[in-house]
Amino acid sequence: MNRAALFVLADGRFPAGGHAHSGGAEAAVAAGRIKDAASLQDFCRGRLHTAGLVAAALAAAAAAGHDPLVLDEAADARTPVQALRTTARKLGRQMMRAARATWPSVELDQLAADRPQGAHQPVVLGLAARSAGLVPLDAAYAAAYETISGPATATVRLLSLDPFDATAVLARLAPDLDHTAAAATDAAARFAKEGMEALPAASAPLLDITAQQHAAWPTRLFAS
Repeated sequence: MNRAALFVLADGRFPAGGHAHSGGAEAAVAAGRIKDAASLQDFCRGRLHTAGLVAAALAAAAAAGHDPLVLDEAADARTPVQALRTTARKLGRQMMRAARATWPSVELDQLAADRPQGAHQPVVLGLAARSAGLVPLDAAYAAAYETISGPATATVRLLSLDPFDATAVLARLAPDLDHTAAAATDAAARFAKEGMEALPAASAPLLDITAQQHAAWPTRLFAS
C-alpha cells in the first residue's frame, strides 16, 4: 500500500476537472441559501451526508475490487437527474485521463474501453485509488472530501468569501467526514453479500432540482 498516493488523489490540483464544478453551490448562492460561512457549512454538511455518502460508498466498493460496470449502473440508479448524470460522466472521463496517466493499470484501461463516454466519477475515483495501491477507506475519504471541498472553493469565488473562513468550514466538518467515510467503507464491505442494496441511496431532492435548473442557465461561472 502506498498511502502517500492519497495526497495526490485528493489534491485539488489533481487534473480531474473538479475546479470547473461547484457541486451545486452556484445555484445555492443565487437562491440565497449560501450567503456566508455558516450557511456554507450547513450546505456542505447536507451534501456530505447525502451525495457525499453515496459517492464515497461507490468509490470504496470500486477500490475493493467489485465490478465497476455493476457499480456504474448503481451510480446511475442513484442519480435521478440527467444534468447530474451528465456531469458525473464528464468528470469520470477527466478523472480517467488523469488516473491512467498517473497510475496506469489494466483495470483502468478496461473500464475506459467499456465506458468510452465516461463512467460515473466516484467509480473511476475508486478504481484509481485501487490502481494507486490505496484501500477502500482511502477512496471513501477522497470521494467524500471532494463533495465538500468543491463547494467551499467555489463559494470563495462566488461570494468573495474569505478563504480562511472556507477552510475553517472544512475543518469543522472533519468529524462528519470521518463518519461518512466509515459508513461508506462499511457499506462497500457488505456489497459482496448484499449486492446493490448494501450501497446507500441517500437523496438530496433540492440539489437534484437546482442542478437541472442550473444546467439551463444561459450564463454561469461553473459547469455544475
